[in-house]
Amino acid sequence: MRAARLWFGGIAAVVAAALIIQLVLVFTGGQDVNTFMPTTKQSLGMRLVSLFSYFTIQSNLFVLGTSFALAVSIRRDGLLWRVLRFDAILGIIITGLVYETILAPLVHPTGWALAATIGFHYISPWATLLGWLVFGPRPRMSWFVMLLTMIWPAAWLVYTFVRGALTGWYPYPFLDVTAIGYAASFRNCAVILAIAIGIAALLTVLDRRLPALVQDGGVVDAA
Repeated sequence: MRAARLWFGGIAAVVAAALIIQLVLVFTGGQDVNTFMPTTKQSLGMRLVSLFSYFTIQSNLFVLGTSFALAVSIRRDGLLWRVLRFDAILGIIITGLVYETILAPLVHPTGWALAATIGFHYISPWATLLGWLVFGPRPRMSWFVMLLTMIWPAAWLVYTFVRGALTGWYPYPFLDVTAIGYAASFRNCAVILAIAIGIAALLTVLDRRLPALVQDGGVVDAA
């Protein structure tokens, strides 16, 4: 359990460092590592709102919060906790896959922006997945928890399209209605949602079948 707590604490530290770097870059007019478009003409307030509108940042916030909580109490449990943790794992896997397959060729971070990119898009996704595979804790996932987990991605899509319709700003090129139209944008959403549901279903099945170094047993903390 000590090794698990150190692992999750390390993940939390990496994500926190990447977030601090990115916030400093936003405040100083530096590169936003989440976008392929320059943001220097946006106001500071708009840049901050845009920053926290990225799925990447939101999924990393889930990872930061749940990893820190696991570092404090590795046997943490409860329905709300299970949903938040599932959202963290699913969201950050999607973040890693989408960045590597679609976004990486479009952005070219350097310096501190590169350090933030490595934290957000490489260390956080795969360290989180590896930590879950090795340490668990499990079982924590069920079909009902999976259903509740999908509320956040669905809400994020609704928010993204509503805000995009009002401002003309979309966080990712494959969702940019002004550039590719609603039909292509909705098709891309459907593909990514289908992949997300497939990954979530796989995680749910594996959670019940894979061994883990931290199994249920003993006193469990409430979420």
